[in-house]
Amino acid sequence: MSGREASPGTATAEVHRLTDQLVALQAPPSEIGPWLRRLWDAGDAVLPLAPEASTAEVLRILDRLRPARLMAATPGGWRDEPLAAPLPIDDDLALVVATSGSTGEPKGVELTHGALAASTAASVRRLGCRDGETWLGCLPTHHVAGLQALLRSWALGTEPEVHDRFDVTEVAEAEAEHVSLVPTMLARLLDAEVDVGRFATVLLGGARPPADLLARAQQAGARVVLSYGMSETCGGCVYDGVPLDDVEVSTGPEGRIRLRGPMRFAGYRADEAATAAAIDEEGWFVSGDVGRWDGERLAVLGRVDDVVITGGENVPLAAVGAALRTHPQVRDAAATARDDEEWGQVVVAAVVPRDPVRAPSLEQLRTHVRREHPPAFAPREAVMVEAIPRDGLGKVTRATLDELVGGG
Repeated sequence: MSGREASPGTATAEVHRLTDQLVALQAPPSEIGPWLRRLWDAGDAVLPLAPEASTAEVLRILDRLRPARLMAATPGGWRDEPLAAPLPIDDDLALVVATSGSTGEPKGVELTHGALAASTAASVRRLGCRDGETWLGCLPTHHVAGLQALLRSWALGTEPEVHDRFDVTEVAEAEAEHVSLVPTMLARLLDAEVDVGRFATVLLGGARPPADLLARAQQAGARVVLSYGMSETCGGCVYDGVPLDDVEVSTGPEGRIRLRGPMRFAGYRADEAATAAAIDEEGWFVSGDVGRWDGERLAVLGRVDDVVITGGENVPLAAVGAALRTHPQVRDAAATARDDEEWGQVVVAAVVPRDPVRAPSLEQLRTHVRREHPPAFAPREAVMVEAIPRDGLGKVTRATLDELVGGG
């Protein structure tokens, strides 16, 4: 593929000749901010791509979501390339975030300028951020959580401090007042004895953190706020179990979490069937998560597709993993399932022991899980592993975990 060279300094004239288009942008996190502003000023929407994405992965996303242009950072500069058969965009569209969800097929979550503005305003208001304060961005900027660090700083009148990748030393030397992290990042900072207490906010999302991690962070003086949300809600829309302003929460009979409010996405790009399945007639986004909602506070239990049936009982694997991680001999853990002739499926614990020589036994793990959950939640098998496979946001990559322990 060939294309003309571009640079942030000359981008404005170029993109103003191509307004109201979706532009795929493959840029390092530290360079995405100037391009976002220029493209938005020109009336375009942006499809951020992972800088490290393979050519095959990029082509798969481009083929599915049909942007008008690809702008990509290369060793020799920027490549600006028109693409064939683009689809149009609506006037207020700001971002299309590619997410595979549980299907593995790329879906384009369409987020409007209005939704992003509502999300950002509610976030900085709930967190008590003040004008002139800065956010540190060290999450991937092809995810909405990484982009939110930029938006919050801009809302406070400052430029964000953006790192191209997470680095303990760079975070320790950062001057920003607020930071978004996933549990793995926070654990590494605590292990390195970084002063996380100097941040006014440590917004923690992506995966459920172990209880001992939160206790360690509290002892270190960190103000940790747990964030729950997804691309379809412009990122976190529930903080410490409490919805942000104007966010509505409900759960259906099966416990599926539903969310509604100005931060909700507009739909999935070029996929009317998926949009209709995700947004009901009353405007609720029907998530893939299950939880408990008491009218004031939300407790997230796991994903619908992460619930297995063993002996006739529904068991959310995320809840089992969270319980396993509170065992004193466990450094990290996750749960998966394996087909079984007698039980239908059985829960399998993947465990990273704190001391491989003194790893916990299966019976010790079962007893520990049963202290918090019904007997069906207790794993029937346990596999000791060196590490739990996780993605860039700290979420367990289920397919890799299944291969690791022989589950599925």
